[in-house]
Amino acid sequence: MGQLAHQCDYLLGDSELKESLKHEKFDIALLDAFNPCSFLVAEWLGLPYVAFFPGNLLNVHQIALPSPLSYVPVYRSQLSDHMDFWGRTKNVLMFLCSSIAERHIQAPFHSVIQKHFRTGVQPSLSDLYRKAELWAFNTDFSLEFPQPLMPNTLLVGGLLSKPPEPVPQDFEEFISKFGEAGFVIVTLGSMVSSVPLSELLQEMNAGFALIPQAVIWRYHHSQWPEDLQPAANVKLVEWLPQNDLLGHPSARLLVTHGGQNSLMQAVYHAVPVLGIPLFGDQFDNMVRAEVKGLGLALEATELRREGFAHIMKRLITDKQYKTSALALSVIHRSHPLSPGQRLEMWVEHILQSGGGAHLRTYSLQQPLYQQYLIDVILILVASLLLLLYTLIKIGRTVNRMIRNTGKLKSN
Repeated sequence: MGQLAHQCDYLLGDSELKESLKHEKFDIALLDAFNPCSFLVAEWLGLPYVAFFPGNLLNVHQIALPSPLSYVPVYRSQLSDHMDFWGRTKNVLMFLCSSIAERHIQAPFHSVIQKHFRTGVQPSLSDLYRKAELWAFNTDFSLEFPQPLMPNTLLVGGLLSKPPEPVPQDFEEFISKFGEAGFVIVTLGSMVSSVPLSELLQEMNAGFALIPQAVIWRYHHSQWPEDLQPAANVKLVEWLPQNDLLGHPSARLLVTHGGQNSLMQAVYHAVPVLGIPLFGDQFDNMVRAEVKGLGLALEATELRREGFAHIMKRLITDKQYKTSALALSVIHRSHPLSPGQRLEMWVEHILQSGGGAHLRTYSLQQPLYQQYLIDVILILVASLLLLLYTLIKIGRTVNRMIRNTGKLKSN
């Protein structure tokens, strides 16, 4: 976030760029909601905006979505919607700490706001999040836990998924060598493919050597250890057509870091997954994949070749994972409109109706203590305690009067 704030300061300091954007007279902005600078640019330009978040429904209380803590997991809790007592306790405590985390995340942008916005009109990121005409999330209920949504919330998971095209000839020739055994696709994200992780690579490579499937592994050759020879069934590539490979009839498994786009493509093409989450929302994403029966997760620090190979064989041979993947694919693909069409339709609706005010609830203007009725609960509890105190005082007074009356009679 510090780096994004630095880039934002540089961008907002480019007067020529800002003026050229202003002269374009845009009708609306579609923002990458992961980067807070997107909101600041739209605010500086005075544009209404639709916020697109590239992950699942995380930290939705920031935009006043109802998020009952009894069954809506908090970000990084690694909980499902089925929580026992200790799970609910953990979820509540993490929610209470989340406001501290949010302030820490937003802090690098405070100086940017003070520098580039006039005093008196300096926005807060929290206000800008709530100001969005529409929020679109890269998920849907094939993979997400059921939870309440508001009219200005849209689920468009699977934007990158589509019917497969034929894969390049060199890929097809490699796959065909392994016949009915099929192949495994391996992609751990662009960041991990650009850094050396020698011990992890060695264990994964040795684990792949223990399975009969072909392995197509996306990894930058320049970062591959010179002393590590890829297994005979492994094809290392710097780029792969992931959507087309997942849609290939011989695809048996996706080994992934648990990125949202990869999981949604696996759901679309009904391919089981083995997740190795590394950072961010990937841990929560894999909890959802496991609960839904799409696959299993394995911690990178615990990955050993024999166990790695065993889990891959289990996911490929145990039909329950393929069956679950097919059921999730039906849920995901049976919507009458594609994710792209849904997003396009709602953006058009916002433009034609002059904004999304009619979709935003009043809760966006309420502080947390009002949303969660904390003030009402405190007043009711205080009133009850006052009533009990009054009744006790009256009871003691009456009791004392009765005792005094009895003593007078006996005298």
